[in-house]
Amino acid sequence: MVENTNEGAAGSTAEELKKSGADIYEWDPENPEFWASTGKKVAMRNLWISIPSLLCGFAVWLYWGIITVQMLNLGFPFAKSELFTLMAIAGLTGATLRIPSSFFIRLTGGRNTIFFTTALLMIPALGAGLALRDQNTPLWVFQVLALLSGFGGGNFASSMSNISFFFPKKQQGLALGLNAGLGNFGVTSMQILVPLVMTFGLFGALGGGSMELQNTSGTLIGKIPAGSETWIQNAGFVWLIFLVPLAILGWFGMNNLRSSDVSPDIPNPILGFGLISGMLLVGFITAAFGLWLMLPESANGSGFGVPKEIVLVLVIASTVFFLKQIPGQIKSTLSRQYQIFNNKHTWVMSVIYTMTFGSFIGFAASFPLSIKVIFGYQHLLVDGVMTHDTVNVNGPSALMYAWMGPFIGALIRPLGGWVADKVGGALVTQVCSVLMVACSIGVAYSMKAAYGSATPEEFFMPFFILFLLLFAATGIGNGSTFRTIAMVFPKEQAGPVLGWTSAVAAYGAFYIPKVLGEQIKATTPEVALFGFAAFYAVCVFVNWWFYLRKDGEFYNP
Repeated sequence: MVENTNEGAAGSTAEELKKSGADIYEWDPENPEFWASTGKKVAMRNLWISIPSLLCGFAVWLYWGIITVQMLNLGFPFAKSELFTLMAIAGLTGATLRIPSSFFIRLTGGRNTIFFTTALLMIPALGAGLALRDQNTPLWVFQVLALLSGFGGGNFASSMSNISFFFPKKQQGLALGLNAGLGNFGVTSMQILVPLVMTFGLFGALGGGSMELQNTSGTLIGKIPAGSETWIQNAGFVWLIFLVPLAILGWFGMNNLRSSDVSPDIPNPILGFGLISGMLLVGFITAAFGLWLMLPESANGSGFGVPKEIVLVLVIASTVFFLKQIPGQIKSTLSRQYQIFNNKHTWVMSVIYTMTFGSFIGFAASFPLSIKVIFGYQHLLVDGVMTHDTVNVNGPSALMYAWMGPFIGALIRPLGGWVADKVGGALVTQVCSVLMVACSIGVAYSMKAAYGSATPEEFFMPFFILFLLLFAATGIGNGSTFRTIAMVFPKEQAGPVLGWTSAVAAYGAFYIPKVLGEQIKATTPEVALFGFAAFYAVCVFVNWWFYLRKDGEFYNP
């Protein structure tokens, strides 16, 4: 009798799905019959549209890491420290936008959210292409475009929250690992594609003219000598080729889950887009204010020099506070969803997730320019003063090597989710944490040796190999945290927690480039990596205390 009832329910739900089109009113992935007959097909379709949309989001968010290297090669009139601010601005904004994005699915539905947030990426992509056509474009224009690139960073929270609702708990590790891992391939795809499309006039007369390289550049297949033509504006324009069809595919191919535990009160799409825009505006305002407090006057800031740690706390707290002040449906929904902050494991997983994803995204954002600055210049002692401005003709091309770290970190992430589903998320995370401590210390010593040498290229290979191992550990560890979250939190909270923890962790895209930039300016880049190693050591203890102790509340979930 029970089997017949389940089959009838599955069949009835299947009919409901067929009739409902984009909106699905009944969704029960934990029911094996429903999952086999209907749920799996629908879930996989949404996943495979979500992945490339997220990929483009990561690409637009983090392409400043490659663009700034080429701006140096072309002789744009900006200091190295000013170029590092572009990555920091994009990083801070993208992370901040993840806070409101964590709640979009509940408010407006998955299909509506993914379509609109993917379409928004066209604004910074087009703007960057136009601005990069002229070396006289002022710094503030690039800073505004870096701010708008934060759209891509925010998309991760809504994308992960959406996919978590489609799959049963026992498959969420792999599904979320695929969405995050392949979505994070946006970093690698960008680091391979952008240098390539800059070598020829992809868009003809419509794309604008070329510029002449002052320093050697590079692509995946080799170095490009000084004096060669380049079309740096293609770094922005190229993403329009993908974003336009992806927005259309999202609108016609994805679904809103209107079930009571996901998104029961979705408004019409136009109102939904308005809700998303208003919440994103809150994030933009708080992030912009934080940046103004922190940046020097020379970089269009206040000159107050407020420490970055204080800025982070102010931005996060003010964003959470002001979002809740929005009246109507947003306030009532957020009041319910903010219950995740009463669960101590929300904060524990925020720390652990920051160790993995925060490190991945921060290193991905700063890896290209770090290679360029540390190994692309000779570090010479002149009249008792160490100088770092002489171009190192034997230095490695950042654009040839930088893509490999994010490639490994993203490629291996689904493996972390799969292994965690088999042996336990916390155990996998623990192994990765220990490896991250060791690799960070090794990278620090390599950086120190290189930054004090007239021939820094001698230390590049150990630096590079250790960094690849570090990226691999962040990827596997990040995949394993998805499984832990799925097991620790109830279904209604798991999606928002994924969004929230990813928001906190994404500040790594701001914090790591900022710290590395400051320490490089102070001629002590190794200090940054020693500091990261200390943080990872703390995470080893935290993960063990809450999830690997046999008498803990959640032993090896």
